[in-house]
Amino acid sequence: MMVRRMLLAGLLLVGAAAGGAERPNIVVLLADDVGFSDFGVYGSEISTPNIDALAAEGMQFTNFHVSPNCAPTRAMLLTGVSNHRAGLANIPETIPRQQRGHPAYLGRLREDVVTAASLFRTAGYRTYVTGKWHLGHTPDALPNARGFDRSFVLDASGADNWEQRSYLPYYSEAPWFEDDVPATLPEDFYSSAFIVDQMIEYLANPEDDAGEGRRPFFAYLGFQAIHIPVQAPREFTERYLGIYDQGWDVLRQRRFEGVMERGLLPEGTVMGPMPAGVPAWDDLDAQAQRYAAKSMAVNAGMLEAMDFHIGRLMDHLRATGEYERTLFVVLSDNGPEPNQPPDLAAMRLWLRAVGYRTDYETLGERGSYAAIGPGFASAAAAPGAFFKFHAGEGGMRVPLIIAGEGVQRGTSPAFSFVTDLLPTLLQWSEVEVPDVVEGIPVQTFSGRSLQPLLTGDAEAVHGPDDVIAMEVGGNVALFRGDYKLLRNMPPYGDGSWQLHDLSRDPGETRDLSVTHPELMQSMLEAFDAYAEREGVLEMPAGYNPMQEMVRATRQRQLGRAWPWLVAVPLGGVVILMLGWRAWRRRFDSRQEAA
Repeated sequence: MMVRRMLLAGLLLVGAAAGGAERPNIVVLLADDVGFSDFGVYGSEISTPNIDALAAEGMQFTNFHVSPNCAPTRAMLLTGVSNHRAGLANIPETIPRQQRGHPAYLGRLREDVVTAASLFRTAGYRTYVTGKWHLGHTPDALPNARGFDRSFVLDASGADNWEQRSYLPYYSEAPWFEDDVPATLPEDFYSSAFIVDQMIEYLANPEDDAGEGRRPFFAYLGFQAIHIPVQAPREFTERYLGIYDQGWDVLRQRRFEGVMERGLLPEGTVMGPMPAGVPAWDDLDAQAQRYAAKSMAVNAGMLEAMDFHIGRLMDHLRATGEYERTLFVVLSDNGPEPNQPPDLAAMRLWLRAVGYRTDYETLGERGSYAAIGPGFASAAAAPGAFFKFHAGEGGMRVPLIIAGEGVQRGTSPAFSFVTDLLPTLLQWSEVEVPDVVEGIPVQTFSGRSLQPLLTGDAEAVHGPDDVIAMEVGGNVALFRGDYKLLRNMPPYGDGSWQLHDLSRDPGETRDLSVTHPELMQSMLEAFDAYAEREGVLEMPAGYNPMQEMVRATRQRQLGRAWPWLVAVPLGGVVILMLGWRAWRRRFDSRQEAA
C-alpha cells in the first residue's frame, strides 16, 4: 500500500511540475464551540489578533452554517457529503439504542466515504491532522486509515486540556492516538500548544519528501478550545477578570452591537430571543455571579490562548517560506456549549471522585473544571437564537474565514454550508476528483465550491430554489433561498415547526409558518424528500440527548465494572471455602490428638 501511494504521488508530482503549477498548502483551523460573535473581528471583546489578521487578509463570511453538533460537522467538513451519508447522523454518545447500527447512525465514518485527506494525498499532498477527531477509533475509522500520513488525535467529544484524563464519566480515559496507535501525552501538555507543536513537528520533518522536492500539504488542526472543561493558563484568564461582572444579558447586548457596528448582518436585524429556561443575570446571588463571571473569563482566556498558538503556526510558516503559499480556513464546528455539568449532583460526585476541583481561585488551571452555561453561551451566539445542540442560528451560524493568495478581501453575506468547503478546497488547489480513491467510489458532494465568491466572480453559489438541509437529534434546518424551515427539540426547544426569513430576520424572531402556509408546506415536503434520500430516522418518543448520554454512561460503567461484580462475590465464596477447609483440617487434627 505504501509503495503504491509513493508511486502515485511521484506521478502526480511529475505532472504538476510539467504544467508549471505550484499548488497551495491548505491549513484548516477548526475551533470547538466558538459562537458567531466570539472572535474579535466578529464583534467580541476577546483578543484574537492572529485570526483577525487572517480575516483582514481574506474573506470573512457572515452567513456560514454548520451542524449544531461537533462530530456531524467534522464528518461533513472532511467528506463533503451529509452527516447521514458519512455515518454520523448524531454524535455517538447520544444515539438512542433504536437507531444504533443503522448505516447513517454508526457514530463513526462509514467505509464507503472518501475523506479530504485521501483526495489530497492522491493528488500528491502530504496530509496531517492533530487534535480532536471524534469520528471513530475502530481500525478503519482512525485518521491514518482515512488518508492522513501522520496524526495525533483525540477520539472523544472532549477531554481535559492539561493532562490525559476524561472530562465525563462516559469515558474511562482520554483516548489519544498517534498514527492510529494509543498514545500518551507529554507531562507539559496544554491542548492548544500541543496541537500546534505536533503539527509544526510534522511540517518540519516531511519524512516522505526526501529527494522529491517541495510537496504541498493539507494540515487539519482540531482544537479543543473552547469546549468544556474550559481551562486556560492563568496569565490569559487574568486579562478578562472583571470584564464579565455585569453578566450575560449585558454581554449579549454588547456582542449584538459589535456585530451590527461591523455591518455583519442586515440593517434592522433584531436580536434573537433568549431560550426559555435561561435565568436572568439579576436572579443570581452575588456569589453565583462572581463564579459565573470568572468561568467566562477562563473561556475568553482559553480562546485567546488558542489564537496565540495559531500565531506560532503562522510564524513557522513564514519562517519556512510557506505562508504566502498557504490557504487558511478558520471555522467553528457549532455554536457555544450551554451545558454546565458541575450543576448536576451526580456529576459533582464524579468530579470529586476523580480529583477535579471547582473552587473559584484556581478555576481554569490544572485540575480544575469549569463551563460557561446557557446564559453566557447565548451571549456568545448573539445575535442568533439558541446555541449548540439546537438548529437555531445561534447553534448553526458560526464564523468562517478563508485567506490566502488570490482570495478577495472583504466580507460575504452569501449563504454557505459546511459541505461547501471540501469542493472549494479541491477546486482552489486544482485537484481533479477521480471516480475511485483507494478502492472507494467518490460520492457526489452535497455542497458547492465557494471559489466564485473568493475570487469576486459571483455574489452567491446557491440559487433561490436550491435546498440545503441538516438534521441532528431531531433538530432540523432546511434552507431554500432566504427562507429557513426550523425545528428545535428539548431541552430548550419545543419540537414545533417554524419558518423564518433570514434575509430580514436572522435572529429568528418572527415565525412565518401561519402567514405563509403554502411556502411552509413546500418546505416540509422538501425536508421529507431530504430525509428519505439521506436516511434520516425519526427520533424515539421522549428522546432527550442528555438523558440518552446518562443512560449510555450507566451502561458503559456497568460494562467496565462487571468483572468486579463477578470477582468480588466469587472471591468471597472462595475465601469462605478456603477458610472452611482450613478450619476443618484443624478440627480433624484436634479430634485425632484427643
